[in-house]
This record gives sequence, C-alpha cells and structure tokens, in this order.
Amino acid sequence: MIQICLNFELRILNFEFMLLSSFTPDLIEAGCDEVGRGCLAGPVVAAAVILPKDYQHELLNDSKQLTKEDRLALQLDILRDAVAWAVAEVSNEEIDEINILNASFKAMHLALDQLTTKPEFLLIDGNRFRPYRDVKFECVIKGDGKYLSIAAASVLAKNYRDELMSKLSAQFPGYGWHTNVGYPTIQHRDGIRELGITPYHRKSFQLLPAQLELF
Repeated sequence: MIQICLNFELRILNFEFMLLSSFTPDLIEAGCDEVGRGCLAGPVVAAAVILPKDYQHELLNDSKQLTKEDRLALQLDILRDAVAWAVAEVSNEEIDEINILNASFKAMHLALDQLTTKPEFLLIDGNRFRPYRDVKFECVIKGDGKYLSIAAASVLAKNYRDELMSKLSAQFPGYGWHTNVGYPTIQHRDGIRELGITPYHRKSFQLLPAQLELF
C-alpha cells in the first residue's frame, strides 16, 4: 500500500511539472531553439519542431536538464511523433561576419524554411527574435523548460551539434570538443594556448583572457 501511494504521488508530481503542449488553441505552432551561442568554436545550430496539438510527454524537457542518453532516446520519440521538424546551422565564419545574435536568428529562419508543414505561429526560446516572414510569434524566456515544442527543438539542436563537435574533435584533438563541444572550458582554452586556433574557431570572440595573446 505504501508503494502504491508513493507511485501515485510521483505521478501527480510529474503531471504538475509537465511542459505545456501549446500556446494557442488552434494554430499550427513551431517551437524554435538554438544551441552554441556561447561557444568559442563551431557553428550555431537551431531546430524547429511542430508537435501534434495536445501532445504529451512526461520526460521531454529542456535539453540542458537531460543526460545524453535521455536526449538520444527522446530524439527517437520526437522524430516519430512530430508533424514536422528541421535542423539548420550557421558556420563560425558567418558568425564572425554577421555576429552571433544575427547568426542565431538566421539559423532559426533556415530551420523554419525546411519545415514540410508551414507554421501559423512560432514559439521562440529567449527574449528576442527577428520576425520570420509574416508569421506571428511569441518569445518565451526559458521556453525550453515551459513548452514541449521548444524543448523538442532544443533536444534536436543539441544532439546535432554535440555529434558534429565530437566528429570535429577527432580531426582537431587537444581542445576537448568531444566533451566541452566548443564552450570556453579550461581544457579548451589550454588547447588554444598550446596549439593555436583552428579553422572552426570564432575569431570575433575573445578566445583567451585579455592578458594572453594568441599565436
């Protein structure tokens, strides 16, 4: 009896913290999120996902709150259940040309361009967005922890980018990209200090603390 009560309480708790399925009652919504804005190397990657109305998933959440194994398992569910999905990237060279904010917006637009079902409304993670065509949108701060479609986009984008950086790590060892995926960790900055920069580093970013010089 105690175990049954505990399981019931856990189900109630999970229900209370489940993410919302939609923002509007009837419009086709696409959730959008990006990953890699704060990295020193590699592209910024964005995803767009349209889920069925009233979609539910007890485990789907902000990709940063999930283990790698959970993200990979969730990706299978997302790809199976989504009405439409797409992933796009903007290179480090273009980030240097147009800046990271514009590159993030462009990556989202490119992902939206690829959707096989056209959205009527967009849910954007964060507080800023450049309008996409004439589609209405809502920016949601920490939206990947509030709406399932944004969470799904965050999972697809992170899985895609993590795999890409792991492959690049094999080509450019010494920076720890297989674990830090390009973020400014001690290992990454030690690699820059010792080996210099690669073709995938963002030259417009401060790659090392100001008192150190690249060579």
